[in-house]
Formats: sequence, C-alpha cells, structure tokens
Amino acid sequence: MNVYAFITPLVLILLLTEMAICLKRGNGYYNFQDTIANLTTGIGNQCVNLAVALFVFNFYGWIYQFAPWKIAVTWYNLFILLILQDFVFYWFHRAGHTINIFWAAHSPHHSSEEMNLSVGIRASFTQRLFQFLFFDWILVLLGFFPEMVYSMAAVHLFLAYWHHTRLIGRLGWFEKWFVTPSHHRVHHGVNTQYLDKNFSEFLIVWDKWFETFEEEKEPICYGILHPPRTRDPIAINLQYWNQLWSDAVATPRWWDKIRLWFMPLGWRPPGVGEHFQRIGYTLEEQVKYQSLPMKGSKGYLVVQTVIGMVFMFFTINQGFPFDWGERLLMSSLIFVMIIAWGGILQSKTWARILEPLRLVGMAFVYLFLLEKYEMISWTGWGAILIVFWCGLSLFWFSLKTNVYKQAPSL
Repeated sequence: MNVYAFITPLVLILLLTEMAICLKRGNGYYNFQDTIANLTTGIGNQCVNLAVALFVFNFYGWIYQFAPWKIAVTWYNLFILLILQDFVFYWFHRAGHTINIFWAAHSPHHSSEEMNLSVGIRASFTQRLFQFLFFDWILVLLGFFPEMVYSMAAVHLFLAYWHHTRLIGRLGWFEKWFVTPSHHRVHHGVNTQYLDKNFSEFLIVWDKWFETFEEEKEPICYGILHPPRTRDPIAINLQYWNQLWSDAVATPRWWDKIRLWFMPLGWRPPGVGEHFQRIGYTLEEQVKYQSLPMKGSKGYLVVQTVIGMVFMFFTINQGFPFDWGERLLMSSLIFVMIIAWGGILQSKTWARILEPLRLVGMAFVYLFLLEKYEMISWTGWGAILIVFWCGLSLFWFSLKTNVYKQAPSL
C-alpha cells in the first residue's frame, strides 16, 4: 500500500484552499509559472516514490532480520517512532545543507523564489531515496517494522507540509516546542542570517538544542544562492548534480573525484575553480526569474495539471492491479508530460511537437491498460472520456497556443 496515495488528496485540499484565499486577497503569493513548475515537480516525485517503495520493502526487509527485538504496532510505539523519525530527519536535513551530495538531493526543494503550499510539493526526485538509504534504516534496525517506518515517513512529511505558507503568522507558545510556518520560512531564506537554520520538521527543540535555531525578524528572501533560472523540472532537479559531475570530470586527481561528493557545500577541487562563496542576499538584491509561457497556454496548463494528477493517481496507487513494468511505462509518460510542460512554460519550440506526442501516447497506454484489467471497456464511458480528452487537448493546444518568437527571461 502506497500511503502517499492517501495523503495526496489532503495535500491538494490544503493547496486549493490557500490558492483561493490568496486569489481573493490578491496578495501575489502565487506566481503562475512557478506554481505549475512546483506541481509538475511534485508529480514526478510521486512517480519516483514508487521505485523508492520497492527499494524500502526489499532492503529494509533484509535489515529487519538483524534487529535485536521486534517492536509491536501500537499507538504509543507509533508516537515514539514519530519522535525518533523527527530526530533522525533533523540530522538528515542538516546533512542536506552541509554535504555536497546531500545538497544535490535536497536543493530542488529550495529552488523556488516564492513561499506557498505549492513549494511544499516541489520535492526533489532523489531526496526520499537518500533519506531511506542513508538514515531511516536506523529505525528498522531498532526494531520498527519496515512498513511502519515507510508510512511514518509519509505522515512526518505531511505534518511538515503546512509550514510552507505565508498566511500564518506567529503562534505564541506553540513555537516553543513545535515547528511553525514562521520557523520554516526562515529555513527557506537566503538572507545571510537565515542560511542553514531551522532544520527541524515537527519539534523545533532539536534546532534549539543543537544551536541551529534562528527567529524570523528581517523580511525573508526565498530561493537558493545559485538559482536554476528555469521552469524545467528535470533541469531543476539536475542542476547541482550537473555541477558536481562537471567538477568530478574536470579534476585530474582520482581522490578529488571521489571526495568532492562528500565535501562541505561549495567546495571545489584544486585547479578546477574557486569555492562557491555562501553569501546571502536580501529581497532588495534579488532579481526573480521570469519566463513567458506560450501564448494562450495558461488555461490549457491548468486543466492539464488537474488531469495529470488523475493519471498520477492511477500510476502510484498500488490498489490498482498494474505490474511494475506497466507502472514504469506510465511513470515514463508522466515524465515526458512534465518535460513538455517545462517547455510550454518557457515557450520552447520543441514543446509544440512533444506535447501532442505525449497526449496521444498517454491516451493509448492508459486505454490499453485500463481495458486489459477490465477497468473500462473499449465502448464504455471511460474509453470515450479518454479519447474525448485527448482529441480536445490536441485541438486546444494546436490551435489556441503559440510560441513567442523570443521568450524573454530575467
């Protein structure tokens, strides 16, 4: 059972609620291009979590045999697991801001220059894998059943989701013990005093005990020190990986090729380049990235994002009978989808070809698989809806959208 498939609807309800409030207030907290990039990154992340789940249940099942005792599934043991999960995640999160390879896995989440609940969905494709591979196995070795650990990680993630908002101010006594939006806004800041602060996700006491706590005072500037300057979710996820790989290839010494990945943030091999200076900046100094989506594409992308989440739900929900090969095919098509949308958001000419191809491909594959497992019939309403969606989308995209001759970006 993929617990993420059950948490996703709750996340979307909170997201839509905040969007409606922000729209009514006109506060400008949501940027259209950034929001779509966040959602598409989240959709891709959910598909990657399928492979992570397979890894967890195999690798953790092997580790579990070495646990000196087995911890029963009770409400109080689940509460203990939540606290331990939070403690372990604090150190995982801190490593993600300290060591090159862990920052590569974590930085996409910080790359948005906005702060709203859609940013909470902007999850790295590799972060969950790194969490389970390098840190959470400790909890299994303590005696917690692998499914308990995997499910609690999802619950812990959901408990941290509501922190990604600017609508909630200070919360008084609650902030003494628990992480609040104010604390997490600081964590996403690139102001000098906010860099690498407030790593906690549930209990703020870890930051206070280990001296990484910072209070929200100066207006926060969101983003990372080296912004990706793109709306392409693949490029966003690969930015720091590419940088590390380029340095590893460029340096002649094998020892530097290896240790580069595990050195502190910004470290570069001798002779390759200067260390990246970790110097923050303020709102007054920030120049946010802007791109022009294709003409007439905004309404199209909104509708397609909603439908894309439906496709994602069918792909990740393990209650459906698809095998792993079929889920891999469905996930691959979803990645083609989010790549195409990245091109649409930046008015790339190649997106004019890729988007129609993915529409036809997704319609064919989902029709075939749903009919194979008798979830629809070729002449039933399900098949008619998929064909109608594909045809209408092709018509809308081909006739109502257009590429800007020169898509400006800042």
